[in-house]
Amino acid sequence: MMDVGRHPRIELMTYSEVEAVSGFVGNFHVTVRKKARYVDPNECTSCAECANICPVALPDEYQQGFSSRKAIYIPFPQAVPSSYILNMDNCLGNNPIACGKCADVCEKQCINYDDQDKLVNIEVGVIITATGMDVYDPTEYDEYGYTRYDNVITSMEFERLICAGGPTEGHFIRPGDRKEPQSIGFIQCVGSRSRDGRGNPYCSNICCMNTVKDTLLLCDHYPGMEAKVFYMDIRSFGKGFEDLYMRSKEEGVKYIRGIPGEVSEDPNTHNLIISVENTTTGKLEKHELEMLVLAQGVVPRRDGDAIKKLLTLSSTSDGFIMESHPKLKPVDAPTKGIFIAGCVESPKDVKDSVTQASAAAARASILLNAGKTKVEAITSQIVEEKCNYCGLCSLVCPYNAIVPANKKLKKLPVVIQAACAGCGACASECAQDAIVMRHFRDEQIIAQIEAILAVEPHKHLLTFACNWCSYAGGDNAGTARLQYPTSSRLIRTMCSGRVDQKFVLHAFKLGAPMVLVSGCHFVDCHYINAVHWTQKRMDKLWDKLDKLGIRPGRLQLEWISAAEGQKFARVMRNLEERVTEVTLEEIEYTMKVLQEEAAAEKKKKTKQPEEIKV
Repeated sequence: MMDVGRHPRIELMTYSEVEAVSGFVGNFHVTVRKKARYVDPNECTSCAECANICPVALPDEYQQGFSSRKAIYIPFPQAVPSSYILNMDNCLGNNPIACGKCADVCEKQCINYDDQDKLVNIEVGVIITATGMDVYDPTEYDEYGYTRYDNVITSMEFERLICAGGPTEGHFIRPGDRKEPQSIGFIQCVGSRSRDGRGNPYCSNICCMNTVKDTLLLCDHYPGMEAKVFYMDIRSFGKGFEDLYMRSKEEGVKYIRGIPGEVSEDPNTHNLIISVENTTTGKLEKHELEMLVLAQGVVPRRDGDAIKKLLTLSSTSDGFIMESHPKLKPVDAPTKGIFIAGCVESPKDVKDSVTQASAAAARASILLNAGKTKVEAITSQIVEEKCNYCGLCSLVCPYNAIVPANKKLKKLPVVIQAACAGCGACASECAQDAIVMRHFRDEQIIAQIEAILAVEPHKHLLTFACNWCSYAGGDNAGTARLQYPTSSRLIRTMCSGRVDQKFVLHAFKLGAPMVLVSGCHFVDCHYINAVHWTQKRMDKLWDKLDKLGIRPGRLQLEWISAAEGQKFARVMRNLEERVTEVTLEEIEYTMKVLQEEAAAEKKKKTKQPEEIKV
């Protein structure tokens, strides 16, 4: 961080937050709020006189609450800039001044109680998102006694206690009595790989090797200290990681395969009694330890929703940011000009974070050096003569790529081609057919429907498949040699949001027994929130079919991800059985009802207004 602060071509804006982002690739407008520090960083010499005299004492967040800080403080060692910050929320008050001791003692007179936040507007071409992650709060795992016993700590608290720059200057003690423990245990996967409603179902990646590292630190600095690790599986993948794991075992660390079910405390010694089933021996064991460390997992940033909203980002089911393509574009976000790096994308260690950061920087430099960006020929276009200025298209667009229409000024909506991703949700919602999707035009999709249902339509399951998820799920099923009926006929769309009601009705009018609309899951839609519009559209269509006397169950909606080849095959097999249940009489009735409704709609549109008799 100090190197970054000294770099002549890097402007480091610390103690700041992004308030607004607008624009598109190559033309982003970013508003940054530089928070008031109340201390001039250019004048402050970090003499600490202000902190010494400050009467306020608060838990130090950086030291995990093991030590205190003042209301005026340096956030952490080697902070950039090396200057004190006055936290006005902790200060005794400045309006009126209730204390003022720090300003009185400052010889440089660099404390200004009237300092204000400043808004800075900057223009950038690309944005790299590297906002990191948060750690899991283990308080809900009450059986481990984290909230009840002083000598149960988290892995983050362990790091501060053993660090030379920590509250004890590297002298490892247990918090309860400040004595050096002779036995210590580690419980793995706290908040990770959990399916009981607590924690998260995913592996946090770094916990196992972090514990292995911690045990080696203890062995190196405190020979003879007994260390035990309670685990499900040790996942030591990575270069040299298995060697570290084996070295830890050679140093005498005991690895016990089993997660403790209960932790209690001896009231006299304050030692911890751990009850665990050793799944290797099949026996119930009790271990007495002086200290216990919970290897807590990692979670997405708790303010991640604000970041996603600012940058129009998608997230996967675990809450981390979704990449544009997991293999071909692993550091590109779905929004053009946005790149991701580090643990904002998934849990990872330092080496992988650095690797991804280098890749993101390289991708950004390629785009910036090119001077122009290529737009895939699938974007939307406005048909001027059909538009009625309703503004729905701009509301639907997940990328804010459509400048809203202005009916009073007769200004048509404008599609920003560089920002449009071609999902097609706007075209499907436009009741006037005033939006055309290049290469996915209505005429092209209808022609595919007619071709599929030209011969023996009652035998075919017509499927609209999202390019990024369900269509890719079909590919996954094929490459895995999974068996499913060949009667299914797929029409690829960029997104399920492109499936217009008229496509489904046209298929039924031509004799389709069933129609399947499939797309991404709600939590990992490639087009941010386009699937929400798919759901709303299908809900309306089910209501319409019911009113027309057509069985709504003949229209199916399924969310299938690219990795769910087995689900794709299973859905196709299940729907094949339901296709055979649709009778020819039911199909003929549906065709008749829809043809009559279409004729009535056409007559209504072409009907001339009646002459007014005088």
